[in-house]
Amino acid sequence: MKYVIIGNGIASIGAIEGIRKVDAENEILVIGSEDSPAYGRPLISYLLAGKIGPDRLSLRPAEFYKKSNVTLKLGTTVTAIDTKARTVTTDSGESIGYENLLVATGGIPFTPPIPGADGKDVYNFTNLSHAQTLISKAREIKRAVVIGGGLIGLKAGESLFDRGVEVTILELSPRILSLAFDENAASLAGNRLAEVGLDVRCGVSAKEIQRDSAGNIKGVHLTDGDFLQTDVVVIAIGVVPDYGLAKASGIEVDRGIRVDDHMRTSAPDVYAAGDVAQARDLLYGDDRVIPIWTNAYNQGFCAGKNMAGDTVRFLGSLAMNSISFYGLPTISVGTVNPPEDDGSYRISAVLDEKKKSYRKLVFQDDHLVGYVLVGDIDMAGMYTAFVKFQMPIPEESRRQLMAGEPDVLMWPDDFFRETWNPGNHDQDS
Repeated sequence: MKYVIIGNGIASIGAIEGIRKVDAENEILVIGSEDSPAYGRPLISYLLAGKIGPDRLSLRPAEFYKKSNVTLKLGTTVTAIDTKARTVTTDSGESIGYENLLVATGGIPFTPPIPGADGKDVYNFTNLSHAQTLISKAREIKRAVVIGGGLIGLKAGESLFDRGVEVTILELSPRILSLAFDENAASLAGNRLAEVGLDVRCGVSAKEIQRDSAGNIKGVHLTDGDFLQTDVVVIAIGVVPDYGLAKASGIEVDRGIRVDDHMRTSAPDVYAAGDVAQARDLLYGDDRVIPIWTNAYNQGFCAGKNMAGDTVRFLGSLAMNSISFYGLPTISVGTVNPPEDDGSYRISAVLDEKKKSYRKLVFQDDHLVGYVLVGDIDMAGMYTAFVKFQMPIPEESRRQLMAGEPDVLMWPDDFFRETWNPGNHDQDS
């Protein structure tokens, strides 16, 4: 097989489209452990809330795979990779040869060692099967406890709440979305959740999940001594890269699968992309795992083109979160909580609590390296461009950005010629 892709998510979609930009003929085999075609994991919360139907989850229509000459092998798990023999082995014992292999196994939920977590009615919120189970149980669920106040936990809590479930969200950090928000942004979002009736408790987490003699959940003991009765528990603390398969085959791993600027791993003709890959960080220049949808697609697209014989460098991942809290839109990009003892950073922040509006810009030297917007996010695309392409910003332009008035005319004259290079081919750099 010319191309084999392990994993069936957004990174694999990017890889398919990247391959087809270069090679329109050779067959692509995608092996996915779930039974369903590639679906949008961020859309799971809308499915659980009843805002969309299952037909809206698919990333691409069925015709996409046929037109792209892609064979899907779903409900199949790869159990081993032999990088010397260039084969992968599946859980059915089948051995499949490859010329170019992409490992796009994504992430797996992180579950802390909470007593009582093993057993029924404890869910993660990262796959379709758990969402479907919760949907089927929603009418009989009266109370739910969500452990984790990050993006996944908040969306899980909101989705259950929209189905009439009484929800309490627990976040051990002093604020929700602690990595993406600062105190002001978290306060505005938290207040909005409280207004609609969602109970969010920060600085506290689950100490133990209590069950009766039959194994049914009775409630959750908290680290502050409180006890919450509940019918189900959703653990949404985060995900970790699913690199066990690669590690067992001798492929170099660290926090994720190590890749170079072309998404190649340490094994010949083996690539990695998506939430499992430890790739270049756009702002910091080192290699990090940044599990963001756009990063996963871009990494897959880059890997696909290189698998097909092109020579393309990955520009780098960028941390980005966008979430709406019952009509209150928010977005954060890049470095939003810089080290307080680093004098190279300058922060501009404007807070209007009455209008529920907040704008925070983080500069380092003469570059915009991050921002947070709450309420008014109309200029988010412009701010993101300044962060992504690291354009130098003169003092006068910086004042204009601080005033909330970014403009494309502020971009340097030579920006498109020297920086904007969509193909980013080595020979053009």
